[in-house]
Amino acid sequence: MLTKTSDPGQGGLRRLVPLGTLIAAALAGCGGGGGSGATASNLLPTNVTQLSVTVYPATTPGSGSTAQTQDLLTGGIGATQLGDDPNAGTNGIPPSRAAPTYADPANPTALELRRNALFSNYRGLVDPSPKGGYGRFYGPNVDISGNPVPNSEGMVPGREYIALLDDGTGFKRVVMAVQIPDSFNPAASCLVVGPSSGSRGVYGAIATAGEWGLKHGCAVALTDAGKGIGLHNLQTDTVNRIDGTRTTRAAAGNLAQFAANVTDSARTAFNTLFPNRYALKHAHSQQNPEKDWGNDTLAAARYAFFALNDRFGTVDNPLPITPANTVVIAGSASNGGAAVLRAAELDTTGLIDGVVASEPVIEMPTTTGYGIRFGATQVTGFGKTLADQVTWGNLYQPCAALASAAALSETSTFNVLGTPFFNPRAQARCASLAAKGLVTGTTLAAQSADALSKLHNFGWGTESDQMHNSYWGLGNGPILSAMYPNAYGRFSVLEHVCDTSFAVVDATTGTPVAIGASTQPLNEIQSFAVANGTANGTPVTPVYDDSKGGPKAWQFAVSASTSAADFGLDTALCQRALVTGADPVTGFQLSAGSTPTLAQSQAVQNGIREATVSGKLGGKPTIIVAGRSDALVPVNDNERAYLAFNQTVDGAASNLRYIEVTNGQHFDAFIPFSGFDTRFIPLHVYFNQAMDMMLARLRASTALPPSQVVRTTPRGGTPGAAPALTAANIPPITATPAAGDRITFSGTSVAVPQ
Repeated sequence: MLTKTSDPGQGGLRRLVPLGTLIAAALAGCGGGGGSGATASNLLPTNVTQLSVTVYPATTPGSGSTAQTQDLLTGGIGATQLGDDPNAGTNGIPPSRAAPTYADPANPTALELRRNALFSNYRGLVDPSPKGGYGRFYGPNVDISGNPVPNSEGMVPGREYIALLDDGTGFKRVVMAVQIPDSFNPAASCLVVGPSSGSRGVYGAIATAGEWGLKHGCAVALTDAGKGIGLHNLQTDTVNRIDGTRTTRAAAGNLAQFAANVTDSARTAFNTLFPNRYALKHAHSQQNPEKDWGNDTLAAARYAFFALNDRFGTVDNPLPITPANTVVIAGSASNGGAAVLRAAELDTTGLIDGVVASEPVIEMPTTTGYGIRFGATQVTGFGKTLADQVTWGNLYQPCAALASAAALSETSTFNVLGTPFFNPRAQARCASLAAKGLVTGTTLAAQSADALSKLHNFGWGTESDQMHNSYWGLGNGPILSAMYPNAYGRFSVLEHVCDTSFAVVDATTGTPVAIGASTQPLNEIQSFAVANGTANGTPVTPVYDDSKGGPKAWQFAVSASTSAADFGLDTALCQRALVTGADPVTGFQLSAGSTPTLAQSQAVQNGIREATVSGKLGGKPTIIVAGRSDALVPVNDNERAYLAFNQTVDGAASNLRYIEVTNGQHFDAFIPFSGFDTRFIPLHVYFNQAMDMMLARLRASTALPPSQVVRTTPRGGTPGAAPALTAANIPPITATPAAGDRITFSGTSVAVPQ
């Protein structure tokens, strides 16, 4: 039975569909089981619960009721308010745009949270500044030909289907949102499948797969792939519902985005030892969600066909939209890019027609059997897994950032480790590493140079040298090293691996505190809209509970073994041991009595193996785009390695193309910051170009471009006041790259021109 409510001022028609409901009621009297005269039914995929169907009519922002009518892409905000204010921002601080307000900030509605989740997820993936290219080269108001449309807010009317995928256990939680724009043409059916980037929630690919697909009249299947905003406050036992609102774990029940699998008595005991802590879905679901990213992406595609046939099916033709008559492109960035590659590898039924992966985080299964040549140099460090790479970087990046080759002159967010707070701690990290024999040299210059050399030997290129400062200083190393090994090992929050937990902390002391008036309680209440699924301080951060003097956030931690405020080196060493199975200082293998234990390390290593790729795309048309300066996902450990590996696995059948963009890095959203604006171009424009090329390949049999290096030109100028991006800064991917720009494969090695 369908239940309906109509509230156009709040977004339109919403339909709630219980588990197992068949959207084929009109077929009553027709056989559904096969045999002569049987008629097919539109069935929900196995283990999928459909939660709602909502019509978003997308009227002009601010018109109508006080609660704005929403749309699929911008949540009713529109292109102008989604981007930065060109008249704001001074002294190298990016121009900002405040998020839309809530009628009652302490009690946001599900619709308000959806609107603001679209706002923050969109802006979290792209450079929203007009000078950086927003509104000119990309954005809701830019048409599919790349031209800004005057007076357009770029809103997209249509229907949004929300569903939940479980595995039958009640603990797996994968949220899916299928958006069907009113412009969708069943006669030219197309579907874009977009798993979220990073640890983001269901709207985590709205700026990439979402915007491109909706503009092209395609349905868009979004999914959090088992990650998302699952924030369980263990002290208050409150959680996020699927719709983003917060309530107690008991009240949320099966509609909880995530709740730690712990008993009340165990939770109470844990709270006594570690009060005011949180469990995070990506880290503590005990599902190792990464191993299922590919399958979850395929599940979202299958659910999308159910939704499309619910929308367009008739009594006479209940299944008009099928994979056979629909162009299906799986496209996303970062973790989403990894998910679409793995989905393509697992796709044995031809569900996906083409793949576009931007800056994908690729878990390579081996470093043997293939090679990489960069210019005239044979690369020696490549093909590392994410956990291997981030725990190594977490050890050495804060010290390496002080090397002369990595030095920065800007005094800005870009130069995090150059600030009075961070600089002495980074110097202490160098000294602590040297004391343990992990770097050589008796001076800071020698120690930092050796640390940088260790990063180079591990896969980072010299193009990333000046990125280590901001990438690590803004918390990526400590956050990922705390979250990912925990996820791979399927550890419960109660296991407290490497004496690490997650909490809201006092901004001055780094001490865990109860969320309250002085610690931004709205960051928890509004977490669905403002958080990105990681422990990035909104509202929680990694806490090192073995810090000398008591638990402290990673920035403040004092290592017991060094008595130094060195960003908690002891914890970083423990996290590294989880991945390698050996003590990083002594080299001794872990044991049952070590910290961490051998069993814990084996669990992590097993989880990593579960997440590795096969490299077998089976000739499926695929384009990978990457920025050469990416310090989070080094190209030698990811895209270059995967290209070489795929060539050895698929051989002549390979239809993979690789586009490496100079002056591109992982976080386009950082570009407005002083120092980023002068150095880097938006990689997002090349994702869009790759999607255009893939559509042309699938619809018109246009040849994919050869693998190539695209040589861009930074904007330059004064840091914090770079001139506006022009077409000359971002030359297009070309069908006929110059010989010196072609990426080639010979024998077992990929050759990338310098």
